[in-house]
Formats: sequence, structure tokens, C-alpha cells
Amino acid sequence: MELKEIKELIKLVSEAEVSEVEVEKGDFKIAIKKIDERTTYVQAAPVMQQAPAPMQVNIPAAPAAPVAATPPAPVANTSNLITIKSPMIGTFYKSSTPDKPAFINVGDEIKVGSVLCIVEAMKLFNEIESEVSGKVVKILVENASPVEYDQPLFLVEPQ
Repeated sequence: MELKEIKELIKLVSEAEVSEVEVEKGDFKIAIKKIDERTTYVQAAPVMQQAPAPMQVNIPAAPAAPVAATPPAPVANTSNLITIKSPMIGTFYKSSTPDKPAFINVGDEIKVGSVLCIVEAMKLFNEIESEVSGKVVKILVENASPVEYDQPLFLVEPQ
């Protein structure tokens, strides 16, 4: 792996919302981990035992750009809302392809079995279906963003 490629990986991890990346290319393996918001830790080690010792580099990450605070849209009485959560870790997608419309939007009526979104996990695209009927009040996740297991995705007003 070229030094230029390693620098690009470090920059990618510093700017992205990921905390760690591992890449294996032939007999070369590199792991880049964020220790905290200001430091990126890089450890490269060859897969074969004869190669030199691991390389460690500490590079300060670029400071995050300030985000303008936008007040959330008011949602009427949230005590009666149902939260639909992610059943797996992966990447959240609102539609099956970038050029197709979203499966659902705020204000849409959904039924049990309606496809709500796709969560990509390990190159598998899993359609997430609704287990409730109601009206979508809020979508809590941005398109193409990573989601965790049990992370809230949608707020639904039951029917």
C-alpha cells in the first residue's frame, strides 16, 4: 500500500463519522482508529511474520465544522407515538436506488408489512418492514447514514 493511500485513509477516518477502519490488501494490513475527537491512531502490520514491526502514527484529526443548530420540527404529544427501531447494524437507505423515490415520507400512512427502508449490512440489502399501522410523524435518520442495532429510525402515530 502506498503512503498516499494511507494518508487518504487517515483523512477519510478523520472526516467521517466512523471510529475505525481496517483494510487488508495482499500481505499488508492496516487499522486506523480514532482514540478521541482530536487524535487518529494508525497501526499497520504485515500479515506475514517476516515483515518489519507495525508502524504507529498519531495524527490530529481536523476539527469538526460547527453545525448551525436548527430547531426540530414540533411533534404533537409524543407519548402516543410508536418508535420503529433498526433490527440490525448497517447503512440506512430511504429508497432502493438513488434515482427512485423514498419508500415512505413524513405524513405517509403505513400498514403492517409496508417496506419502510433498506438497511445494508455486509453487502446485503435488507428491506425493513413495518410491524405497525399508522401515520409516519418523523424520520429520525438521514439517508445513507450508519445505524446501530435498536437505533430509533421512525416515529409513527398508530391507527
